[in-house]
Amino acid sequence: MCGIAGFSLFENNTGYVEGGHKGARASLEAMHNAIYHRGPDAYGTYLDERIGLCHRRLSILDLSEAGNQPMYSADEQQVIVFNGEIYNFLELRESLEGEGVTFKSHTDTEVILALYARDGVKCLQKLNGMFAFAIWDKTKQELFIARDRLGKKPLYYFSENGRFAFGSEIKAILALDNIPRDVRLDAVHDFFAYQYVPDPKSIFKHINKLPPAHYMVLNENGFTITEYWDLSFNTQSASSEEDNKAQLKALLEHVTKQRMISDVPLGAFLSGGVDSSGVVAMMAEASDTAVKTCTIGFENKAFNEADFAREIAEKYKTEHHEFTVHQNVADRLEHIVSFFDEPFADPSLVPTFFVSELARKAVTVALAGDGGDEMFAGYEKYSVDDVENRLRSKFPKVVRKSFFPSLAKLAGMVPGSMGKKAKSLLTSLSHDPAMGFYITNSMMTDEMWQKLVKTDVSEKLANYHPSQYTLDMYNKADGPDHLSKILYTDIKTYMTGDILVKVDRMSMANSLEVRAPILDYQVAEFAATLPSSQKYRNGEKKYLLKEVFKPFTPDSLLYRKKMGFSTPLDEWFRSELKAIAESKLIKSSKGLADVFNTSAIQQVWQEHQTEKKDHGIILWSMLMYQMWYDRYVNIQEPPSK
Repeated sequence: MCGIAGFSLFENNTGYVEGGHKGARASLEAMHNAIYHRGPDAYGTYLDERIGLCHRRLSILDLSEAGNQPMYSADEQQVIVFNGEIYNFLELRESLEGEGVTFKSHTDTEVILALYARDGVKCLQKLNGMFAFAIWDKTKQELFIARDRLGKKPLYYFSENGRFAFGSEIKAILALDNIPRDVRLDAVHDFFAYQYVPDPKSIFKHINKLPPAHYMVLNENGFTITEYWDLSFNTQSASSEEDNKAQLKALLEHVTKQRMISDVPLGAFLSGGVDSSGVVAMMAEASDTAVKTCTIGFENKAFNEADFAREIAEKYKTEHHEFTVHQNVADRLEHIVSFFDEPFADPSLVPTFFVSELARKAVTVALAGDGGDEMFAGYEKYSVDDVENRLRSKFPKVVRKSFFPSLAKLAGMVPGSMGKKAKSLLTSLSHDPAMGFYITNSMMTDEMWQKLVKTDVSEKLANYHPSQYTLDMYNKADGPDHLSKILYTDIKTYMTGDILVKVDRMSMANSLEVRAPILDYQVAEFAATLPSSQKYRNGEKKYLLKEVFKPFTPDSLLYRKKMGFSTPLDEWFRSELKAIAESKLIKSSKGLADVFNTSAIQQVWQEHQTEKKDHGIILWSMLMYQMWYDRYVNIQEPPSK
């Protein structure tokens, strides 16, 4: 795992490389210093008259200097900077050696170079892994940039008036001179709806994300972006359930074993949930030594899964490490949040940071259970969606659209959580299934947005609504039923924009590599062929995956209510986060105050403090936005590492 960055000089533009060659070199130094945390073991740069590249290395394979980057092809006509891991590199290397290719190192980086030299951009079809890389092809005078199929590794790029730069994180781009920090208003609306800024936007007007499963080719004429893979639900398996179960088990064992290849200490995150427990079980079966496991708990028992994790650790005799999050979140929150260079508000970022910090004390690589919920329908929201659609089918469309909005308003007048839930349900039912899915899972209702937002901001966004992002993906999905379509939507939106961003930033903040076997694209493709009834059956989520893990995991764990990395937000804002939140939300004059009315913010704050209503999620989103703004916009110099 590493960090990469670079820029082009095609236009001979000195806007961010003042001082000629010496200035360009200094710019590369600033870029890799900004992402030092992603690779503290080594760094390197490449610079010619057209391209500048830099790399930070976290050494995982071939710890010698032969593995350092930028790395050159045998004929020195291609130069690569690479972030990630290629899990099938040994098979690819063996095949290439059979064709006469010789290698100087034992790295997967050199295999990518050799494969590109042979196949060009088609090399992407052969690679199985998590990656973002850039190859400067001197012969073609082209820069080839690519990102893995499911978006496990990030890649941002800046483009304006012939200037171009890229980086693993936005902070690498912001380290350059004269990069505008204009905030994109529709992305702000997206953020408060989703708790993250969805691809391909970023929070900055002139910076975008290269979407997962896409590559970019840049030359003196500009750049093109091409999609090279997509997940299809169109072909359904004709195999029996038992055969599918056997195939899935074999596939999961294979991809888990692939991810255990490492030249540095390796372990696993263990939340006590189905997916991480299954991964640990498969690791234990494949390992001759005790697996190192790491768990985070909370003092509040309603959010604490440590006991469940301990049960698995004892069963497989792992070398178990456990940390309880005490009342110290406020003390470290500024530091933790600083690693997100656009606003991000999934509250599980806090325990993810702490479990990464804990794991890094024992290992350099950790396996995790991410992906199981999206691939196999594991979230509670799929049960909620199922109930909603059953209710939706019982009422004619004209009734739902004509009468349910009025009923929703009446329900909203009922105090307490029951009124809030009834209002959300009736609002969702008044729409079709796709829009209903968005409404139920949006983190800020349209009503709350209109209550908070300033009039001028609302007017500028009059023709925009964040739901379009969800609806576009839903309509793009080729699945045979509604569940397939919302699984595709979540894989393309929530998983890539939230889950994988959170894990990447919080693990990299601690210079830790995280690998997720269930997120192997082959697992995703196989899961997409399974009938929906083998994922979600009579209210049972992740049906077939649980059947696979049944021999390894106690039923008490498999069938308990999902918790995930939850956090006690409502409690935090009335206790340990109260002071910092009041300072940021009520007293700040820029940032949040540019978007929301201060009086409306104060009203939400008072309702929460007096326990009239619980606004923990909204307050958290506002706090994350303001903390981001203070660090990345309301300054002149790029943030220090």
